[in-house]
Amino acid sequence: MRYTATCRDKRGAATTVELAAASLVKARRILQHRQLTPLRIQALPERPPAAGWRFTVQRSPSRRERAVWASKLSALVGAGVPIVRGLDLVAEQQRSPLFKRALAAVSLDVRQGDSLGAAMKRWPRVFDPMTVAMVMAGEAAGVMDEVLAHLAVVLESNAKLENQLRQAVTYPLMILIMAVGAFLGMTVFLIPTFAGVFAELGAELPLFTQVMVNLSQWLRSPWAVAALLVLVPALAGLFMARNTPRGRRQWDEWTLALAVFGPLLRKTATAQFCRTLACLTRAGVPILSAMDIARAVIRNGVMDRAVAEARRRLEEGELLSNALGSRNVFPHTAVTMVAIGEETGRMHVMLAKIADFYEAEVTTTLKTLTAMVEPMMILVVGGIVGSILLAMYLPMLTVFDQIH
Repeated sequence: MRYTATCRDKRGAATTVELAAASLVKARRILQHRQLTPLRIQALPERPPAAGWRFTVQRSPSRRERAVWASKLSALVGAGVPIVRGLDLVAEQQRSPLFKRALAAVSLDVRQGDSLGAAMKRWPRVFDPMTVAMVMAGEAAGVMDEVLAHLAVVLESNAKLENQLRQAVTYPLMILIMAVGAFLGMTVFLIPTFAGVFAELGAELPLFTQVMVNLSQWLRSPWAVAALLVLVPALAGLFMARNTPRGRRQWDEWTLALAVFGPLLRKTATAQFCRTLACLTRAGVPILSAMDIARAVIRNGVMDRAVAEARRRLEEGELLSNALGSRNVFPHTAVTMVAIGEETGRMHVMLAKIADFYEAEVTTTLKTLTAMVEPMMILVVGGIVGSILLAMYLPMLTVFDQIH
């Protein structure tokens, strides 16, 4: 690791030096060897990799890893373990080098008098704004173990929703890719062999078989290569256009308008937003700051802009329920439950119930979709393979009739 140290030299003048050392103890020894008295030593974040062909893995920790970290640290702090010792114990169990290095640096900064939230804020790739805000609120209120426990619940819930949604999309997509690959492989390599055999026998090919043979010949021709050369840049252009502000906005609007996945994405974003907002307000974070932080969990631009508009209306004195319902983006049930929470004065409790409700709905919907998709994909794969086999065996029946 690299450290920056504020020291005094022999003459008593203050100086700042930067050095590399395996640990804090070795950094102090290096400074003493240079006849410098360290006043403050601070770990530096990892530098970006230098230009060239050097390959390094600097993967940021996932939400699941951060949830486990928060849960373990909450248990240690609740058991009376000092926060610095707890950070060191949890850091030893991390597999991610970046996460381990960040926790070691945070522990060092806390030892030297920094608050935990301020030390974590120096590592934005590891600790997101929601985590930092909740930790700062926990330090101010003196309930760090409770805040960390709630943080673990939020991170775990958000990670679970994203994983469920990703699996629901990935499974049929992978099956479809494999089916198309098998179809192309059999069409390009298998059908020409059988077509040559039937041509030698002089058999008349049925219409379906002839269509498949013509398709095979086209796929093996330069026209197919030309079509591929046109298709790949077109797809790349669409992908690049989607990453532009206008393209991203249109993509987000289109995904929300989808028949099945649109409501699913809307419910997922609502659950994540409400869960995060509930945890932040419960920890004592002001509602306007909490809304700014909770926006980070929303991956859809349409809903993100709706939250930004709601925050502006809330700042002008409007009720949160009216502000969230102004654009008709959030589900009506969620807006109604927020209004009830405002009337009862237990907003964080109602937000947590909203999150529970929509998480359960998303889980049920995804299970239903999976149960429906599996037989459909079996039919698709079976139809593709069956069409190839039918195209190859139909001419055999013609040959057998001629022989008979």
